[in-house]
Amino acid sequence: MIRIDDLSLFIRSAALGSFSNAAREADLLPGQVSAAVLRLERELNVRLFARSTRSLRLTGEGERYLPYAEEVLSTLQAGQDRLHGNGGEPSGLLQVSAPSDLGRNVLLPWLTQFRRKHPALVLRLQFSDHVADVFRDPVDVAIRYGGLDDASYIALPLLPDLRRVLVASPDYLARHGRPKTLEDLASHSCLLYQLGGRIYDKWRFPLEGGRRVVAVQGKLHSDDGDTVRRWALAGEGIAYKSWLDVRDDLRAGRLQALLPKIPCDPTPLYFVCPHRKQFSPAVRQLYDALRDHCGQIIAESRDTVSSSGGRAARVRRRSA
Repeated sequence: MIRIDDLSLFIRSAALGSFSNAAREADLLPGQVSAAVLRLERELNVRLFARSTRSLRLTGEGERYLPYAEEVLSTLQAGQDRLHGNGGEPSGLLQVSAPSDLGRNVLLPWLTQFRRKHPALVLRLQFSDHVADVFRDPVDVAIRYGGLDDASYIALPLLPDLRRVLVASPDYLARHGRPKTLEDLASHSCLLYQLGGRIYDKWRFPLEGGRRVVAVQGKLHSDDGDTVRRWALAGEGIAYKSWLDVRDDLRAGRLQALLPKIPCDPTPLYFVCPHRKQFSPAVRQLYDALRDHCGQIIAESRDTVSSSGGRAARVRRRSA
């Protein structure tokens, strides 16, 4: 008879690509995970993984069996929720990943409020500019900026028309002047973001007839988006940030938008999860809550963004 725990360890081993990683996640020994998969293989009379000393990958039979195993566990979880009378009420563990700046300065109060509203829920947050792999990392939901080109997961729009905005503090502008053209950026101190060892010193602007790439330079680099924002607030230079990350600073006058007539690069915001069948009550209701917050923020901020000169960063809400 197939054991449910063996199915679960098979699924996590496939996602993480390692018995050791699956064991670490489940607080087991690697040998226990390997034994669980062997039991499952004996029950099915097939080989689910091709093993070597350096790698672990699904066989063709394993690839075909995996979605059925996932569906079984999803059905069992739904039944358990119904038996315990959840009636769609979020419960259990919900793991959410988001970029550092967005997570700390925008999402944190929303997520805390959501958890308070659903006391049976355990919320685990991961705020990092490392892009979480929703298949391999222990993450149920990832909130992501930027275009998505992987059709294997579900991406629901939160702010599909969000754009970047060029910003600097009043103090910096008083000392160094305000750039009047994109060419002027080359003579300014720009605050540079880096990810995976790559420094983003080529800023893109979708001008009519094509995309304009402007090479910028600066002596302050960071792999943390919140650090770049803080440098801008401290008057250290010009930043090219998502409007959502700096909208409170624009509204309060701590930062000013630059070159408002020039359209800036899009940074759409998405709610990402591995598969629609993993839309538990918690995931579904979290999406609805975040979408409502995003809609309220845009409605409240339209006048502020316009008056601060951030016309290029204006976004509008689109139904999912």
